[in-house]
Amino acid sequence: MAFGLKTKIWQTGALDWWGWIEDDDVFLGRREFPQPPEEGDEWVVKSTGDRFRIIEGEIVRIARNEHTMEEW
Repeated sequence: MAFGLKTKIWQTGALDWWGWIEDDDVFLGRREFPQPPEEGDEWVVKSTGDRFRIIEGEIVRIARNEHTMEEW
């Protein structure tokens, strides 16, 4: 798999990162997504508030919808 991850990930033409997690397409972020993704990386998607971490080569959602408004 890409970057040695077990999770299937892809990037759209709009530079959004998506992944196949828990039998669903999940938005992983834009600039928040770590490059390159490595074991132990953790990030929060600003637009959704979802928090992800890479554990044993898989991207895992560890928290949902802690969304806060982004200041300009």
